[in-house]
Amino acid sequence: MKELDDWLAVIGPELGVRPDEVPTDELLDVARDVAHNVLRPGAPVTAYLMGLAVGRGADPAEVARKISARSLTWGDRKDQS
Repeated sequence: MKELDDWLAVIGPELGVRPDEVPTDELLDVARDVAHNVLRPGAPVTAYLMGLAVGRGADPAEVARKISARSLTWGDRKDQS
């Protein structure tokens, strides 16, 4: 993931964000879970939603846990309709 680290090292400071403030592993896990269990276009939108929640003071790990848990049961919800 060197290229991702390099990207964050450049774009982060341009946006006023230190690269170490980006929970890369959690974001990638959430994106994977949403893309595979909900729908692919939901991954970047959910990452943005996660950023809004964290920007408003939510704990990144807790937000990631909630999103992943909900996405992993998304198909179950549709089966109950």
